[in-house]
Amino acid sequence: MKKIMTLCLAALLCVGAASAQQKGKAKAEKKTVTTVFCTDLDCEHCAQKIMNTIPFEKGIKDVKVDVPTKKVTVVYDASKNSDEALIEAFDKIKVKAEVEKAPEKK
Repeated sequence: MKKIMTLCLAALLCVGAASAQQKGKAKAEKKTVTTVFCTDLDCEHCAQKIMNTIPFEKGIKDVKVDVPTKKVTVVYDASKNSDEALIEAFDKIKVKAEVEKAPEKK
């Protein structure tokens, strides 16, 4: 009887360890994306609207607003959000935004 209990306990520990490894792998797979959006903002009030809204979307890690260049840099978890969803979030606060295109290499 003691052998059976010991075997059951050992099996339970192995299953728990395997489960913990899979959770660890899932966390390691999170991909952080940095996207720069060109916007139509023109004042500090618009920047404040962005800072009061965008950081509270799912998966957002960081938001930086640069009023003179009209650019907003957003760092987010790609498994929880996307560029398209963020553009929709900008639309909700009446700020026109599009993803900045990377300069072409020659």
